[in-house]
Amino acid sequence: MIDEKKVSSSKDFEVTRGYAYYVFLLLFLLYLFNYVDRMVIASLFPYLKADWGLTDTQCGWFASIVTLMMTVFVFPVSLLIDRWSRKKAIAIMGILWGFASAACAVTSNFIQLIFARSFVGIGEAAFTSGGHAMIAAYFPEEKRATMNGFFTAAIPMGTAIGVILGGVIAETLGWRYAFGIMAIPGIIVAVLFFWVKDYKTVAIMKKAQTDTGLLHVKMKPLDIAKEFLHTPSVLFTYLGYVGNTFVTTALMTWLPSYYHRVDNLPMDKAGMKTAVVFLLAIVGAPIGGLVIDKLRKRWLNARMSIPALTSLLAGLFVFIGFFFFVGTPQYIFLLLFGFFAPMFAAGGSAVTQDVVHPGLRAFSYSLAQFFMMALGYTLSPIFVGAISDRYDLLTAFQFLPLFALLGAIAFFIGSFYYVRDLHKVERVVLKEEAKK
Repeated sequence: MIDEKKVSSSKDFEVTRGYAYYVFLLLFLLYLFNYVDRMVIASLFPYLKADWGLTDTQCGWFASIVTLMMTVFVFPVSLLIDRWSRKKAIAIMGILWGFASAACAVTSNFIQLIFARSFVGIGEAAFTSGGHAMIAAYFPEEKRATMNGFFTAAIPMGTAIGVILGGVIAETLGWRYAFGIMAIPGIIVAVLFFWVKDYKTVAIMKKAQTDTGLLHVKMKPLDIAKEFLHTPSVLFTYLGYVGNTFVTTALMTWLPSYYHRVDNLPMDKAGMKTAVVFLLAIVGAPIGGLVIDKLRKRWLNARMSIPALTSLLAGLFVFIGFFFFVGTPQYIFLLLFGFFAPMFAAGGSAVTQDVVHPGLRAFSYSLAQFFMMALGYTLSPIFVGAISDRYDLLTAFQFLPLFALLGAIAFFIGSFYYVRDLHKVERVVLKEEAKK
């Protein structure tokens, strides 16, 4: 039974329900502004192409450099989060990416903007790892997918705000103002994290047979590697993330340009049309989490089997839309995609926390980030831009269902290992970090 006034997942790290949701709100807002700062660039491509004479491939790099730097820094930063302090690391990262985003406003060529955008990526590295680790600590296991679903809803909201306001500000004030204005709210929220409660860093221990009997000993790097290599469900979850994020990142980045070229819409209207597709995830992501947690009471592997189904449906809608329709019918199938596409993340992110040692939760999600950033976020905009330069955007989009199918297959195979992996995880009681 869950205490009416407590929602924490352990007796030693207890907070009131209201405080838990307050911290969740801060995490949600910072994740929201994370995507605002990351995706504002998508609505500015035509202005940058006109001012600097850039190609689609070069514009794709403005999106990809962020995730490339996140990929490079995700492991060291996630280890810092797990071994030092989640709240301090999150605060510092938020401030860094906010100022880096503002710096984009004063760039004057391709190289300078790439350099500034790279620091946006460094600042955003492993923020979600720390966020999911804190959610796992603040809320009980049976609500983990639900809260992760609400957390994931920040992605479409941030994307929509970045794309819509970026286009509106660029049309009215100029594209440089879009970078500066969008950076301010995230910096403010990041500062507030210095004062939230955090749990004491968990020692990474394992059971080992010694001369004196069965004892807990500190894990070595090889032990940590074995922890993940011997957990197939989490490895297939990482692969599932790759397939799904490749598709969503491609469409987030290039749909505004697609509607600008195909429908001759100005970028503010093209951004609005794109935003509606991804705003449906505000409903889809939480519903996915709620459904997964509800079904998990009957089928324990629902946190992987349901993402397998929703990944398949999302890919099917993209396939039908771009192969068989244009105009309004195509847009209807993209709206269906927007509703189902984020549902995988609620279950997937919960799996990354469920089946690993509590002292490795941030690191576990950072592995998901590493693979989806290296193979999904980073490659996707460049892949679409390169095919568009050779053929057109429609042809590039027609490749995307294959990646959704990859994600569905990965989650489906992983679902057969989830229950076994869950039962072998050692339970650890979290304790509140000492006040200084």
